[in-house]
Amino acid sequence: MKKIILNIKNTAFLLIVTIFIYSCNQKKNQKKIESSQNEFLDASVYHNIRKGLQNSQIQFEHNKTGRVAFLGGSITFNCGWRDSLMVYFKNRFPKTEFDFIQAGIPSMGTTPSAFRLDRDVLSKGKIDLLFLEAAVNDEYNGRTSDEQLRAMEGIIRHLRKANPKVDIVMMHFADPRKMKAYRSNQQPKVISNHNKVANHYTIPIINLAKEVTDRIDNGEFSWEADFKDLHPSPFGQGVYARSIIKMLKNCYSNQLNDEDEVRLHPLPSKLTPTCYDSGVLVDVSSIALKTGWSLNPLWNPTDGAGTRPNYTNVPMLVSEKPNHIINIKFKGNAVGIAVAAGPDAGIIKYRIDNGEWKKQNLFTGWSTNEHLPFYYTLAVGLSLHKMHQLDIEISVEKDSKSKGNACRIRYVYVNKE
Repeated sequence: MKKIILNIKNTAFLLIVTIFIYSCNQKKNQKKIESSQNEFLDASVYHNIRKGLQNSQIQFEHNKTGRVAFLGGSITFNCGWRDSLMVYFKNRFPKTEFDFIQAGIPSMGTTPSAFRLDRDVLSKGKIDLLFLEAAVNDEYNGRTSDEQLRAMEGIIRHLRKANPKVDIVMMHFADPRKMKAYRSNQQPKVISNHNKVANHYTIPIINLAKEVTDRIDNGEFSWEADFKDLHPSPFGQGVYARSIIKMLKNCYSNQLNDEDEVRLHPLPSKLTPTCYDSGVLVDVSSIALKTGWSLNPLWNPTDGAGTRPNYTNVPMLVSEKPNHIINIKFKGNAVGIAVAAGPDAGIIKYRIDNGEWKKQNLFTGWSTNEHLPFYYTLAVGLSLHKMHQLDIEISVEKDSKSKGNACRIRYVYVNKE
């Protein structure tokens, strides 16, 4: 991932545009709200700031440098709220030199983030403040509650082990499923799971999913005409930006004095013993090849299907025909593969340490038109103190919607500990 170089003119313009659109829509809906004698809701209701963000405030004000990272999926990757926050930080701390790390990748939830954290965030240097979101992709990618807990806790512990002073803000973005749950007086399960981790580690939370739902139900705007999609319109990006910036203003409202000191965040015992707190990506170039498997050093699809960044012109471990096995040795308590799951993605059989063979369908609901990066965890709870072997074989079976039997591995990922 490349560092974001702040273009203050462009991002300031974007901030002005998003806030202008938001203001215009508020005025447009003002008569509707006045007629029902409602008022605009207070964003602070949806913020749990806990002990605030004092460590990052001290760093920014006293040390005059700051490294802020944004980790998440496509809603973090896309322009909008993130750019507005960068403008806010530059204006709030004008004498501070900021380094902004854009670590949002479309389709990525907590599991990919837990294993790419070293590559995309921690390798950039000491992180002072991190914004983290994954509730949309964790749900739509079908991650189980156990996976959500293992991965989210793994991210938090990995960050805090690298820098016990780092401040973290957890965010939950809106989508139709979460809105439906809130309207049924239920908290979405994925948000409950993420909050369980945030509560254990006293991480501040911004529940934008609930805020957007309540604002729509309060008549302030509509999903169809204004917000439009879980990938928000500029108006929706403005809603997110205004809420997050309000929380930051509340957190940074205290006047610092000479007695204020950076404090180490506590690292309590694990909620989940098998959490991914030492996740790494393993380059497939180091894997010994077997018959039927090849290493394409600059893989590119030839079928015209879409691709994603970091998944073309890169090393890819490839097998496209059934009944070919490859053996992958690793040391860690969890292992998985990050694949390019395209229109011809197949089904694999796999086993750990000559154990029982299991199956994994690599074809996803989005594979028809795109070689989608997707992470499949194949084993957890393994012994940390021995070398393990993962065997992968291409199955003769395939998904009824798939055009082939291909397995294309970009990374093997391991929780090393």
